[in-house]
Order: sequence, then structure tokens, then C-alpha cells
Amino acid sequence: MEQGTVKWFNHVKGYGFIGREDGEDLFVHTTEVEGRIRDGDSVEFEVGESPKGPNAINVRRVDEEE
Repeated sequence: MEQGTVKWFNHVKGYGFIGREDGEDLFVHTTEVEGRIRDGDSVEFEVGESPKGPNAINVRRVDEEE
């Protein structure tokens, strides 16, 4: 799994973007998020492919206390 930071996420629209450690931003849809994420959260995820390109899947927040 990769790690990154939620750049922004809009719960009303149901999508947002995650910044990867290599600097690339990935699209994330609400159906791929476990629990709830907010802007600035550290997350771990896998990279999937969609017709529009790579996207984040199986996204979950990483607790800083772990």
C-alpha cells in the first residue's frame, strides 16, 4: 500500500484528490474510502486504473498514534 495526504475531499460531491509521496495527485471517489477522511489526513491506499487514468482505491485514514 502507498501512503499520501488528502489534498481536498468534498463529501457532498463525493470525490477529492490525494497527494502521493512522489508528488502526483490521484483522484479518489467516496465509494473507495473506508470511514471518513478530511483535508490534510494521512491515508494509505492502493492504486487502481480507470478509463480516465490511475485512481486511489481501498483508501483508509492512518492514525498518527500507530
